[in-house]
Amino acid sequence: MNGIKQQSPVYSSKIESEEVAMKITQNMKIGNIWFNENGRSIIRNYAPDIEKEPLFIIIQASTLAEYASTKLIHPNPAGWLKDILQELEDVEISREWEPDTPPPPYEDSSVANGSTDLHAVDFAEKWSVFEIELRGPSHGNPYMDVELGAQFTCGGQSVDVRGFYDGEGIYRIRFMPLAEGEWVYRTTSNCRTLRGIEGRFTCTAPKVGNHGPVRVADTFHFAYEDGTRYLPIGTTCYVWTHQTEELEEQTLLTLAETAFNKIRMCIFPKSFIFNENEPLRYPFMGSLEEGWDFTRFNPEYFQHLERRIADLGRLGIEADLILFHPYDRWGFATMAPSVDRRYLQYITARLSAFRNVWWSLANEHELLWDKPDEDWERFGQIVTDNDPYGHLISIHNFVNVFDYSRPWITHCSLQKSETDRSAAWRKQWGKPIVIDECAYEGNISPFWGNITGEDMVRRFWEGAMRGGYAGHGETYFDPKDILWWSKGGVLHGSSPQRIKFLREVIEQAPSGVLDPLMNEFEFIAGVKDEFYLYYFSSRQPCYYDFIMKPGSFYKVEILDTWNMTIEEVDGIFEGGFQIKLPGRSYIAVRLQRV
Repeated sequence: MNGIKQQSPVYSSKIESEEVAMKITQNMKIGNIWFNENGRSIIRNYAPDIEKEPLFIIIQASTLAEYASTKLIHPNPAGWLKDILQELEDVEISREWEPDTPPPPYEDSSVANGSTDLHAVDFAEKWSVFEIELRGPSHGNPYMDVELGAQFTCGGQSVDVRGFYDGEGIYRIRFMPLAEGEWVYRTTSNCRTLRGIEGRFTCTAPKVGNHGPVRVADTFHFAYEDGTRYLPIGTTCYVWTHQTEELEEQTLLTLAETAFNKIRMCIFPKSFIFNENEPLRYPFMGSLEEGWDFTRFNPEYFQHLERRIADLGRLGIEADLILFHPYDRWGFATMAPSVDRRYLQYITARLSAFRNVWWSLANEHELLWDKPDEDWERFGQIVTDNDPYGHLISIHNFVNVFDYSRPWITHCSLQKSETDRSAAWRKQWGKPIVIDECAYEGNISPFWGNITGEDMVRRFWEGAMRGGYAGHGETYFDPKDILWWSKGGVLHGSSPQRIKFLREVIEQAPSGVLDPLMNEFEFIAGVKDEFYLYYFSSRQPCYYDFIMKPGSFYKVEILDTWNMTIEEVDGIFEGGFQIKLPGRSYIAVRLQRV
């Protein structure tokens, strides 16, 4: 990613931090060395054109040894590596760690406990956002200095929730009631003004269309909390919430006309090809020119984000929130570990009560060179510890697949073009397979952004037939750089309506999902002896010989997955029989026992 600037973080916290020094070895990632001024100077001496590489961000995520071995311009890679390591021997790389200690009391004993008014409604429907608003002091830095929470109790159920500061002396605690009935609550805080405030509300039955948060169901699939089946038909619009009001509204109108019920989206802004515009808001106080105060969040930024998450919820769309990503020129990808922790605690406090939220720790986690593998384990623990509702959570890869066996990971979020491997991945991980990125329908230069609509639909079908779920994205060139995959707007491709047809076919299955009926060479899914779906992908047979169980009788339908037609074949079939087919690609045959 040529031309991305590294922004040095600015800290105003008075909390003492500890720096942990790291020795430079051939296995250290170039980004860690590049972030150090002396290290950057030495790398430039040995690789003067390194910044001009088309995907400099990938180089930053590579080790010195990997870079040396792939550079053909080095006649002696081993010698080049030895020489640069010798010069880097005296350069010290460090990570800053802030002790995880609770802040001291925020007010002295002269302030009465619970001395502010509470604003909250008396009724809230199940799985909605119930919010407590409190007015409190704002001296010092409430983002750092004030801890706030509440315990909610209903019958024998008790839930502890973290609150957050929303600027201008306003504090909020958000809660998603998981059971109908009367809930009572009491606040906790190191701020006496906010401590020990009690209240109650009645949780009513959910309204039509409110099915609760999505959960894993039947090991490899999903369902809403109330048991209603959920089929993730996802798309990607990475930074659609960082655009103009007009463009964001256009994106919502477009989504309302599609079958997409999940959208991958970044919390932080993005800097990449077709993503060179500056965002309208920033997550921290400060500026790009003078640096960020990473101890003070910008409430306006997060208020806008949660407004859009609520808009998606009204459309029945899950917001798959990407918490970190590498495509950055502001310094949000290289924050100190202590800032990462506070950010994760803040974002979960603000957003966990929204039922349509999923967590994705990272997009292309390996490219975040500043975050070693142990960070992702730590982040997963922080998010799950601070999300009392157990929202779905995963992490997305660039090349190297994460260890999805980790107990805090609910499903596999993959970047892979081979959607037909879904069955193998199901067997390997024992969790739902969501191939969020299988390339994008479009016509731009990068290989990942120019597959045809036919190819996108094929990948969706092959993934579904193997028991997984593919994800959509679109990258058609636009002179104004408004590509759906990043900024949203309108769709231009031919795949979305065919993906909608696939969703309808799956929903008509007796079980409401597709499970593979294993065959190495063919795509067959269904329920043995009851329901079969054969998909012929890009092949074009003019007939097919079916060998079914004698004594079981089936009606047969021919599905044209591209033209979106269903033709019932005359007669009832049993045992071995032959069905004439159109002799073109993307045909499926559905057999249902009668």
